[in-house]
Amino acid sequence: MNRAQREAAARRIMERTPPSVPPELYAEAVQRGGRMLRRRKAAMLLMWLVLFAATMAFVVWALTARPWVEPPSETTPPLTGW
Repeated sequence: MNRAQREAAARRIMERTPPSVPPELYAEAVQRGGRMLRRRKAAMLLMWLVLFAATMAFVVWALTARPWVEPPSETTPPLTGW
């Protein structure tokens, strides 16, 4: 099949009338789309809540552990000269 034949076949396909869509399909698509949007919104809300909780846990840990402060020395320096 050469290019002209492929173009002609494509034109014939595009010139056909589209098949009719069953009327109950629209209601089902709207229902399914609404369900998908609700699930997506719930997932986003859950993600933001988990992110907020993780941030708060990190802040509380950082304020109590204070990792930026140098820990006290575990050993004492040797006593010399007395």
